[in-house]
Amino acid sequence: MQNNIIKGQGAVENIHNRYSKNRYETSIYQDDYEEVVAKTQCLEVFPKTIVNKVKSPGVPFIYSMNPYQGCEHGCAYCYARPTHQYWGYSAGVDFERVILVKKNTPELLEQFFLKRGYKAEVIQLSGNTDCYQPIERKYEITRKLLKLCLDYRHPVSIITKNALVLRDLDLLKPLAEKHLVTVSLSIPTLNEELRRRLEPRTSSVPSKLKALQTLSNNNIPTHVMVAPIIPGLNSSEVLATLKTISEYGAQSFGYTLVGLNEEVEPVFKDWLEVHYPDRKDKVLNQIASLHQGKLAEKSISKRNAGNGNFAQMIHNTFTIGRKKYFHNQSFPRLDNSLFDGTKGEQLRLF
Repeated sequence: MQNNIIKGQGAVENIHNRYSKNRYETSIYQDDYEEVVAKTQCLEVFPKTIVNKVKSPGVPFIYSMNPYQGCEHGCAYCYARPTHQYWGYSAGVDFERVILVKKNTPELLEQFFLKRGYKAEVIQLSGNTDCYQPIERKYEITRKLLKLCLDYRHPVSIITKNALVLRDLDLLKPLAEKHLVTVSLSIPTLNEELRRRLEPRTSSVPSKLKALQTLSNNNIPTHVMVAPIIPGLNSSEVLATLKTISEYGAQSFGYTLVGLNEEVEPVFKDWLEVHYPDRKDKVLNQIASLHQGKLAEKSISKRNAGNGNFAQMIHNTFTIGRKKYFHNQSFPRLDNSLFDGTKGEQLRLF
């Protein structure tokens, strides 16, 4: 494992892909070469389907859609890292530096809308990786998807860590007027130094808060995911975070407890060793205390619930914050009834 910090990168190295016969190994001559920081490689792919039916219990949506596989944001804790292995890449550096761009996503979504007998259900944009990660500036696939949702009057829910979402205010506002969109911003910490290390290529904390405020001021329903909660890193910020996001206009919030599923565990351990070596054992021990002595918990509902005194303390803190800062707040439901398989207002006149 290399011990130097690479700016803008979460994972320290590539870890072994369990589906590959070959292994990643660090050369004994590695130190003889000048360090080269990898740049993001974008590979255009053309899948056959794009809307996924979510079967996991504890997930609050039926359909999800991800225009990109892999994520430039580089969050060390990202639960989606293991999925990169299905495509032949590592859950480590590859996950954030080799991004698969699903170029035909808009066409596939429109085909999905036009399926015989389809009845609209909310589709979650970014159920796995972020639809507003930096390469969206170039490809604008997410923007095209939102345009389709507006044209067909189909409800869509967005979750992102990137203030780039504000680029699409011209689409979000008319969607919100028809009760067809909600936006969730992921804000796990208010500590900018921790944010830069933990999720290095996401928007800064001030930018996220500004985005939250702007969305709220434009009457777009806003939600914040204060997630994941990582003991010893951001667990002491809960009340301060809830107070702040309520002041910036969030109508509701959610949270999850960190769980180092599968290949996320070695990635996160290496990250701790580089960034917080003095806290590594404490953080890992406290994470294990949330999951009956294990660092990982595959079940999403069990992972979010946690177990033991530490987990209960976190839940109690959020309960206090909800009563103090979100008392009587409600989050609107999206309207499924406007969708009829017709594209555009002009055709609906006939």
